[in-house]
Amino acid sequence: MKPYISIVIPTLNEQDNMHKLLEGIHSVIKDYRYEVIIVDGHSRDHTVKFARQMGATVIYDDKGKGSALRKGLAAAKGKIIISMDADLSHRPNELKLLIAGIEAGYDVCMGSRFLTGGGSDDMPLTRIIGNKIFVAIVNILYGSHYTDMCYGYRSFARGVSRKLSLEEDGFGIETEISIKAQKKHLRALEVPSYEKLRASGEGKLRSLGDGAIILRTILKNL
Repeated sequence: MKPYISIVIPTLNEQDNMHKLLEGIHSVIKDYRYEVIIVDGHSRDHTVKFARQMGATVIYDDKGKGSALRKGLAAAKGKIIISMDADLSHRPNELKLLIAGIEAGYDVCMGSRFLTGGGSDDMPLTRIIGNKIFVAIVNILYGSHYTDMCYGYRSFARGVSRKLSLEEDGFGIETEISIKAQKKHLRALEVPSYEKLRASGEGKLRSLGDGAIILRTILKNL
């Protein structure tokens, strides 16, 4: 029997992306039993309305991406849980690759834009350099072999989020996951992923400020 899948998606004012995103998810994993959990930061548009119309469960959190993701992971019922962004930068046709990584016996499966077959349409040079610096620091400090650090398209075996004891409220959450997976000797796999441009709406990432948060996260977990 195929595993039950939970997909956790933090949102804030993403109404223009909801239908296409949820339709894309359904078209790829329609042969699975699954749930979509939208963790909304009290959007001022019709994000919640459209999500519910498409059958998603909606819960609320307004502290930040990390807090939203933690709340969604805690609410998820699936044997395999997938974190995904709402801006259509994560391609639904990669969902089965993330599912397969967990089915193969890994605890965490992480999309990487820097493996062969991966890439990005939305990574200026400053972000490329910053990401590579953070990856190098984490690999040196923690003895890991990651190729990507700040990318949120990931899957988890049930129960792994509790093992990770995540604490970050903001954009340091992906870095915290990678570090704690290594420190707790979890079986982690990277798979290639291609990041598309945000389809609609305003991006929430702020390179300088969020870079400082990521660096703090790296040092805090030493």
